[in-house]
Amino acid sequence: MQIHDLPYPDPGLPDARSGPRFLLWLGRNQLGGQLKSLSWGLLHFLSVASLPYGVGFAVQAVVDGSGSRLALAGGLILLLGASLALGDTMLHRTAVTNWITAAARVQQLLARRTATLGAALTRRVAAGEVVAVSTGDVEKIGWFVEALSRFAAAALTVVVVCVGLVLYQPALGIVVAIGMPVLALAVLPLLPRATRRADQQREKAGRATELASDTVAGLRVLRGIGGEELFLDRYRRASQEVRTAAVRSARMWSLISAVQVLLPGLLLIAVVWYGIELARQGRITVGELVTVYSAVMILNYPLRHFEEIAMAYSFSRPSAQRAARVLSIERVTEPGGLRTAEAPAGDLYDPVTGLLAPAGLLTAVVCGDPDLAGRLADRLGGHPTDADSGTGSDPVSLPSVLLGGVPLDELPLDTARTAVLVQDKDPVLLSGTLTELLDVPSSGSVRPEEALAAAQCADVLDALSQASLDDDPMNARITERGRSLSGGQRQRLALARSLVTDPEALVLDEPTSAVDSHTEARIADGLRALRSGRTTVVLTSSPLLLDRADRVVLVHEGTVAAVGEHRELVLTEHRYRAVVTRETDEEAASAALSQNGGTPLRGEPGIAELTEIEETA
Repeated sequence: MQIHDLPYPDPGLPDARSGPRFLLWLGRNQLGGQLKSLSWGLLHFLSVASLPYGVGFAVQAVVDGSGSRLALAGGLILLLGASLALGDTMLHRTAVTNWITAAARVQQLLARRTATLGAALTRRVAAGEVVAVSTGDVEKIGWFVEALSRFAAAALTVVVVCVGLVLYQPALGIVVAIGMPVLALAVLPLLPRATRRADQQREKAGRATELASDTVAGLRVLRGIGGEELFLDRYRRASQEVRTAAVRSARMWSLISAVQVLLPGLLLIAVVWYGIELARQGRITVGELVTVYSAVMILNYPLRHFEEIAMAYSFSRPSAQRAARVLSIERVTEPGGLRTAEAPAGDLYDPVTGLLAPAGLLTAVVCGDPDLAGRLADRLGGHPTDADSGTGSDPVSLPSVLLGGVPLDELPLDTARTAVLVQDKDPVLLSGTLTELLDVPSSGSVRPEEALAAAQCADVLDALSQASLDDDPMNARITERGRSLSGGQRQRLALARSLVTDPEALVLDEPTSAVDSHTEARIADGLRALRSGRTTVVLTSSPLLLDRADRVVLVHEGTVAAVGEHRELVLTEHRYRAVVTRETDEEAASAALSQNGGTPLRGEPGIAELTEIEETA
């Protein structure tokens, strides 16, 4: 695989059981590139290691006064220099190719996993961790893949040179052959502590990244409540913790580097001292001493790659562990396997809560717990939540949501997405023009103009037309995540995008929480009219939306507690009324007592007053 061939047609199925297994899987999938890099690395390192022989041969030729042998030594050095340059150039080229292609493979895997899980991903993994994996962790994993072939070439070169020195000059070669393994293994006792410190640095950096992401996302709200400085102080403290951890980690790696400078120096002193004694005794020539001395000097270069691979593995292992944790999250599938039939139609039913959304009707769902509403929305879209998937030995403990009697988990992902679309309470707008934003897979039955009108986006279009060069709001550019728009504008554009897709069943989680009541009322009318005859589920506590629903369902403590119309439930169900009208506990208790024949507390609105309030709303 070359860089110009990216992206991969199929990045493969990763081994996400652990970080080391994931790194091993990456290495196996890049075996061809690794072998190329290893071959060029051997040419480069062996050329470097052979230079001492040419230099020693030249020195001995000068001592012997042989011009022909000196010329031959010069030609050998030139040849070694050319092969060294070629090997170094191609080694760098192939190693960087391995790094980029490995990083691209990991990014493709992460992108596919994110697309598969959708909004359910951030409910099961922290958003900061996903960001850390897709940015810095990908680079560190690629670094290990890149360094692996260089390390293998360096290790083989050290072995070849040691064997060659033993054969060339046994007396000094044995000293080198004994000393080199000691040099290579001397840093092993220091690596566990260095790895632990690197892991601590990565952990603190991940927490700081998550805190920064949350702060930026909520900056508008923080400024509104005066909490900006509070969160900035938290980030400063987290940043200082990262700095301290990084310094502690750097100190350990500095110690490892010092050891790898000190020990080769001691070996070099031993070789020179012993070599001079052998030369004085006439057992070796001056040229042989120069050759062995130069070889020991040169071997410091490939030995440096032992430190590099140790650092690369120490930094990439936690990164690979995080990537494996994200990639191991699967879409739960029932044992019956995936169906290949067309997208089903019919009632949307959740057997866990007992929620039934009849086909063709607008069903509003009221949950007292916002987190429960979010998990229910995920379930209705076929995404298992933490409570559904579990962490024990039986990850498939709860039955799947049914659409027309067909479990969503048994449908292929693209079919399930076509059948049921879920818009969560914090929808994301991608950067681009409004035309590109609304260019989504759809049935074609709903035109963008109709969706924008139903979502009450007239004022948004006016604002975008002023920002457009040709006064066409459809060509106006929307910034990343729609940050140039207000919260209500982003919410309405996201609703319009969902309406354009025209799915068989549309699930909306608090689609009007950021708009005023007048706009909300018009959106409720537009949603009901545009989705007429289509299954729509709205999770909300807004009386304006609830009053326009065909059917209202109260979900209390994870199960359906009441079903009816909004006005009926307000009068008869105190738990429903407590959520919709924001009653206090004292008021709710008094209302319950009133329903049982008691008398409401003084100052508390009775049934007639509640009816009047609802009619006014």
